[in-house]
Amino acid sequence: MAKQADGLFKAGKGDDAAAVIQKAQPLQKRVLEVSHPTLAAAQAASDLDDLYGRMLLSNHHYGWAQMMFQKNLSRWKHWDPQTEDTARRFKLAESEIAECTKKMEQ
Repeated sequence: MAKQADGLFKAGKGDDAAAVIQKAQPLQKRVLEVSHPTLAAAQAASDLDDLYGRMLLSNHHYGWAQMMFQKNLSRWKHWDPQTEDTARRFKLAESEIAECTKKMEQ
């Protein structure tokens, strides 16, 4: 669903992407409810949060976007064991938060 929503967003269909994200959120919550979700589940949830954050950022909802990116920052900061992918995702979240901060200060 995250890939589908990402494709819609990239095609300029933000409302359609938002609808797919809303459909995916109950599933996202379900896979993350377990005390130790799998890496694949965390990655899928992260992809959805990142996309939603980028959509919010593009619509100038900087505070909400920052909140979505902060979820990913926290998720990957505390992930064990760290991998190249989790480190990349952590750095991406840091840069996205910095972008939100910069936009809010303008």
